[in-house]
Amino acid sequence: MKTKSEVNEMATQPLTQDLPRKRTYIGPAFVAAVAYLDPGNFATNMTAGAQYGYLLLWVIVASNLMAVVIQFLSAKLGIVSNLSLAEVIREELSPVTRFFYWVQAELVAMATDLAEFVGAALGFHLLFAIDLRMAALLTAILSFVILGFEQKGLRHFEAVIAVLVLIIAAAFAIEVFEVHPVFRNLSAGLLPGFEGTSSIVLAAGMLGATVMPHAIYLHSDLTKRRMGHVANKLSMLRIQRFDIWGAMLIAGAVNGAMLVIAASVFYGTTYQAGSLEAIYEGLHVTLGGSAPYLFAIALLVSGLASSSVGTMSGDAIMRGFLHLQLPLFVRRTVTMLPAILLLFSGFDPTRALVLSQVALSFGIPFALIPLIRATASERYMGEHRNSRFMNTLAWIIVSIVIVFNIYLLFDVLV
Repeated sequence: MKTKSEVNEMATQPLTQDLPRKRTYIGPAFVAAVAYLDPGNFATNMTAGAQYGYLLLWVIVASNLMAVVIQFLSAKLGIVSNLSLAEVIREELSPVTRFFYWVQAELVAMATDLAEFVGAALGFHLLFAIDLRMAALLTAILSFVILGFEQKGLRHFEAVIAVLVLIIAAAFAIEVFEVHPVFRNLSAGLLPGFEGTSSIVLAAGMLGATVMPHAIYLHSDLTKRRMGHVANKLSMLRIQRFDIWGAMLIAGAVNGAMLVIAASVFYGTTYQAGSLEAIYEGLHVTLGGSAPYLFAIALLVSGLASSSVGTMSGDAIMRGFLHLQLPLFVRRTVTMLPAILLLFSGFDPTRALVLSQVALSFGIPFALIPLIRATASERYMGEHRNSRFMNTLAWIIVSIVIVFNIYLLFDVLV
């Protein structure tokens, strides 16, 4: 724990002259990037590859470029204003409206956490052939272990999450090597296009699984806590650009690998890869060897990492809106109970993932619109407020994300 004098010294010293200390500010983007590698991404990206080959690869590229902009705005808000997005929204709303805004944000975070917890349990189930109920209990135990690192400090937690992200990336890198994709076909998938209404729906699901409201709330909170006290805001923003690009390039590469693997193995065959279990079985039948186990390991690690990050997001949301904080272990217990009950009831895990995307569709505008308004505001950002170009770009991105999510919502519910 730094003393007040140490914090003031950090704020006044020129950051650009201390490279080792710069490295201590790398990490928040890797925590946020976990939201782009959660079990929902597994389901949508691999389904896209199985059904349409490389056709929708461009959606992954576009989604990740959008994510870079969105996460940078979130990080910038925390650094410059020394406020999280939830705290900014709190300042703008009446007490009654603030309460209902907090409720929807919490419900979205809990729905996301439910899907991520289910994904981790499913990873245990596939990897060790154990009952889903036992898998749920193992997931709960390991979730507590991962969250325990946060008690030692944010840097420890960020380091653990970064290692888990690299494990996911390594698993898919090995799988790409094993399936021997035809890389010359990749270029065709980088050209925007669709094949019928169902491909548009799937593209909407891919985008919806990428842009996560809870990651936006959390990223601003992490940078506020880690960098909001530093006087040299410009240097902090440069560091965060590097952090975000690095994290999102890894996330984008992994998402692309998911689609490439499914396209190489399932596209053009009669195999129906309509669920995570079916994808695992399909890899076992067609490739054998380590391929299905690498997939299950990646799914397990993804679920554990993203579920832990989801718990931290809920904590940031509660602190920001209500100025109230529960112990993380209490919050973890509360948020995982619905998932445990769902798994013990025998509910279809894949169906749970689909329903979580519907909840996300509701929450996205409530996070993105205030984010753009806040980062364009001189009151909060001063000289670092969005340029006209950045503001226009952000509104275009938000409009695309909202339209696609409304399309997805309509398709699922109607």
